[in-house]
Formats: sequence, structure tokens, C-alpha cells
Amino acid sequence: MHILTAEERSYYLDKYPIDDFFSFEIDPFLEICKFDKGEWIFQEGSFPDRLYYMIEGKAKLYMTHKNGKVSLIDYLEAPRFMGEIELLNEARYTKGIQTVTETICFSITQSCKEKLLTDVLFLRKLCVFLGEKAFKMTSKYTQNQAFPLENRLAAFIQFSSDQGIYKEKHTEICEYLGVSYRHLLYVLAQFCEEKILEKRKNGYHIMDEKRLSELAQEIL
Repeated sequence: MHILTAEERSYYLDKYPIDDFFSFEIDPFLEICKFDKGEWIFQEGSFPDRLYYMIEGKAKLYMTHKNGKVSLIDYLEAPRFMGEIELLNEARYTKGIQTVTETICFSITQSCKEKLLTDVLFLRKLCVFLGEKAFKMTSKYTQNQAFPLENRLAAFIQFSSDQGIYKEKHTEICEYLGVSYRHLLYVLAQFCEEKILEKRKNGYHIMDEKRLSELAQEIL
């Protein structure tokens, strides 16, 4: 992670105004930072001292179970808060968040925590976000029950690909989508046969974005 320059800061504040999230002056508590692809925003079990608001990029949310197994819980996409539960909850040890693409975030130090937790404007914004987050998780569950893998995988590839290349770990995606390894490989092979994807050394390249979108749109 690195902090952006004053010029870059002005650019992103103009592009993504955040002042109306708060009823107090947030600027003294705000930095704008960039995470490289594959970098950890939060290490699992860490004690976050910042609230992040992702304005560009994508990331993955992980959790380690008591038996040592690591699960991919969700894909995170801008715009969204990260670390909001830790801000609200005294038990602040976090799950792991790792970037999928280069990611730009507003970073708010928790030195203004008391201001945040008594700011009606901010709390209203946070409530709306948490409601949307809960709705998304419910929708993901119902989609897993209602739609075939072809549609769900197409939507997932569209979301998780970076610069037209999809290269997520099969084992993680099987668990995330609730399918067998064999079924996932079958559908990927089917997409390649239909020239939607092409398998190369560095991942699956999207060859027919229109057809992939048509499949994905079935569940949107």
C-alpha cells in the first residue's frame, strides 16, 4: 500500500466526493491509498485501526475455520466500506481481504471513531450500505439454488476477471458457487468449446464478451 500524492488526492476527491457522508470535517482524518493487485488490505486476525471506503477495484474476503480450512466468503467491489463491522464492534479482529485488481481506497483513521459513531449522517449511510450488503448475500444464496452453473459462472467470470483474463483457483470457486470440481471443469470446457473463453498459460481469456454477458444477464 502507498499513500497517493496531493495532486492524486485532489483528483480522486473531485471524482468521488465523500464530504456529504459526514456532518463534520473529514479531511484531517482522510488519506487516499493504492493497493497493488494481490496485496492484503486486512490480514485475517489483525486489529484494524482504519476504516476503508473502496472507490476503485475488487477484492476477496477470506475466513479461516477452526479446523484450519480457508474459505472464500465473498467478492468485494467498489464502492463499499471495509472494516465497518470492526468499527462498530469492540471485538475488532478482522477477516482477511486481498485485492483482485489494483485498488484505490479512502482511508479514515479511527482517531475520529467517536465522531463517526455519533454522526447521524454517517451512520445513516452505513446502515444503507449494511442493508444492501445483507441483500446481496441473500441474493447470492437464492441464485445458487435457482440458476444453472452456466449462468452463475458467466456472471462470476465477468465480475472477477481482470483486463479480460479470468484465473481464479478452481477449489475456491467450487466452494463459493456450491458446485463440484468436476462440474466446474465441465462448464469451463464447454465455454472454451463455444469460443466464449480460451484457455492459455496465464488463465482463461474472454473471447466472446457478448455471449458471456447474455449468460450472465439471466440472473441479473
